[in-house]
Amino acid sequence: MNKQVITYLMIFLLSALIISSCKVTQTYQPPALSTAGLFRDSSSSDTSNIANLHWNDVFTDTALQTLIAEGISRNFNLQIAYNRIQQAEAYYAQSRAAFYPTLNANAQVTESKLSAVQGFGIRNSSTQYQLGLSSSWEANIWGRLSSAKRAGLASLLQSQSASRAVQTGLIASIANYYYSLLALDKQLGITQQTVQNWDTTVTTMRALKEAAVVTGAAVVQSEASRYAAEVTIPDLKQNIREIENALSILLGRPPGIINRSNIDDQTPVVLLQTGVPAQLLSNRPDVQEAEYNFRYSFEQTNIARTYFYPSLMITGAGGLSSLSLGKFFNSGSVFGSIAAGLTQPIFNARANRTRLEVARVQQQEALFSFQNTLLTAGQEVSDAMSLYQTAMDKMMVRTKQLNALQKSVEYSRELLRYGSANYIEVIQARQSLLGAELSRVNDHLQQLQAIVNLYRALGGGWK
Repeated sequence: MNKQVITYLMIFLLSALIISSCKVTQTYQPPALSTAGLFRDSSSSDTSNIANLHWNDVFTDTALQTLIAEGISRNFNLQIAYNRIQQAEAYYAQSRAAFYPTLNANAQVTESKLSAVQGFGIRNSSTQYQLGLSSSWEANIWGRLSSAKRAGLASLLQSQSASRAVQTGLIASIANYYYSLLALDKQLGITQQTVQNWDTTVTTMRALKEAAVVTGAAVVQSEASRYAAEVTIPDLKQNIREIENALSILLGRPPGIINRSNIDDQTPVVLLQTGVPAQLLSNRPDVQEAEYNFRYSFEQTNIARTYFYPSLMITGAGGLSSLSLGKFFNSGSVFGSIAAGLTQPIFNARANRTRLEVARVQQQEALFSFQNTLLTAGQEVSDAMSLYQTAMDKMMVRTKQLNALQKSVEYSRELLRYGSANYIEVIQARQSLLGAELSRVNDHLQQLQAIVNLYRALGGGWK
């Protein structure tokens, strides 16, 4: 009767523990974050989004496509990110295996020497041979193991999102470097052509001096302007070399020459569709990474709660033990044991309470980080859209400026031939034209890089 009462009591207690365990851990719910107004001056409800395009469809230059493919396959930072995914997969597999019992094999030989008193004068020394198995299993009563498994999954997903963020950043960096090279090539060509044009101007000034149309000052001033243009060529070549070296590192190769086309051959994406801000939650890898980090912290808080409740551990051992090898496999050498026990923490120097308080603070910190990452994503999209529009506005005005300056150079040069213009006007007109031509290249570069930045800001490049 007493055994039955004890049995029923144990069943009741275990049932109560299992039922109450549902209230210890909480079910994860994504935080409700507002995405309204993340894109400044944009109220579109169109969900079409260039982030859903493959990078081959955004960057149509075949030379650039080759470089991006090479970077994805060889970049060391991306390889490191892939290795971290493998580490996270291993930890996740370990968290899943925690639901199963452990099993250990042991073989032991023990040599004992006893005093006469300890051996009661019967046996003063002995040799014991033992071979057996031992196992232990922790019941997932309060959901600690389940929360640890979900935390491991969140960590794995976080590492995967981190690798995607590395890839999107890599593609954007390669494209930006590539376009910078094309722009520098164009500016170098313009400057070299300008130097040749100055040679013609200097020759003209010398002829006009012989004809007493201008003075020697005009010749010297034109020569100085010619040298002022030529002196910028070494810096342009140095910038080209440095960007080639930096791009080579992204490609996982030693510094060297980069194969490329021409900036005038670039055909930018015409429809820059940004979709709606809510799509950042599924498209931006760093936003996904921040949410998975919050999810990981959430599960760590669940784990911290379970430490306040008793743990149920079942252990067992069995095998063979004998004082003689000759009798080792006899039936009398067999031994075995099984035990189950509950351990309730009572006082452990505040460790459990500290663990929970820290976990809650870290969870709140992860939430703030998630919110900040989302806001930063919205800012980057807004900045890229504004940069693109600014470049387009400048290019329209720059075209008019160039047309006017080209006419100014032609008119002033003709007027100088007939003595109706000052040589300073000719020099100023040509200098202004050079500056405008170089600025037009920068405007075009700004347009291309704005598209790259927008594509990355929207989360494009990893799908």
